[in-house]
Amino acid sequence: MKLKYILIVVLTIGLFGSCKSKKTAVKKTPKKEVVVVKTKKQTAKTTNSPITNRTINYIEIYKNTAMESMRKYKIPASITLAQGILESSSGNSELTRKSNNHFGIKCHKGWKGKRVYHDDDKKDDCFRVYKDPANSFKDHSLFLTGRTRYAKLFRLKEGDYIKWAKGLSAAGYATDRRYPAKLIALIEKYDLHKYDTQVLGKKFKKDKKVALDSHIVIKGDTLYSISKKYGLTVDDLKNYNGLTSNEINIGQILILSKY
Repeated sequence: MKLKYILIVVLTIGLFGSCKSKKTAVKKTPKKEVVVVKTKKQTAKTTNSPITNRTINYIEIYKNTAMESMRKYKIPASITLAQGILESSSGNSELTRKSNNHFGIKCHKGWKGKRVYHDDDKKDDCFRVYKDPANSFKDHSLFLTGRTRYAKLFRLKEGDYIKWAKGLSAAGYATDRRYPAKLIALIEKYDLHKYDTQVLGKKFKKDKKVALDSHIVIKGDTLYSISKKYGLTVDDLKNYNGLTSNEINIGQILILSKY
C-alpha cells in the first residue's frame, strides 16, 4: 500500500514539473518598439515675385556672355544685360521664346538666316532667328559698333552706364523717352554694374541711392496702390513713365523718380 502511495506521489510531481517546463518553453518574445522620428519638410523659401525670380535667373545665365561682350566690344555688361532684360522680358517674350532674339534685331538687308514675323512698328515685321542666344548678343554688339550714330558712346569712360543709357536714347535707339531711366533702374535694382567693375578689375561699390527707384508691376497692382506704397501721386507716376492712361500690365517697370 505504501509503495502504491509513493508511486502516485512521484508521478504527480513529475507531471507537474513537465507542465511547468512546457510553459517556460513557450515564453512570448517581446515586440520590438518601433520609434517613428518625425522630420520637418524642407521647403525652399521664395521671397521674390516670379517676375523677379525670372530676371535673376536671366542674369545668372547671360552675365558671362555680357562680360565677354564688354571685353571685346567695350559695351558695358550692365547695359547689355539691362537691354536684354527689358527687350526680351527676361527671356520670356513671345518673340524671344520662338527666335532666341533677345534684342528685337530685325532682318535688315543681307540677313540670310532663318526669319520669324512678329507685329512691331508694323504688322508682320521680319526678325532674325538664332539657334544660339549667344549669337543674338553678338549681333547686338555688332549693331552698336557698326553704326556711326553710336560712335560717341565708345569714347565715354568705361563702365559709365548712366551716360551710355542716355546716349543710346539720344542716338535714337528707342522711341520711349523713359528708356534711359528704365535701363538705369534695372541696372541699379539688380546691381548689374558689378559686372562692369569685374571686367575692369575694380572693386564694386553698391550705390546707396537706389532701393525705391523702380517698381515691377505684379498681379493686383494699380497706379493708385503703387502711388500710395511709395508716397507719390498717380499723376507723378504717369508723368515719370509717360503714361496717358491708368492702364498698367503685369511685368511692366514703373520709374518712381526723375533722372
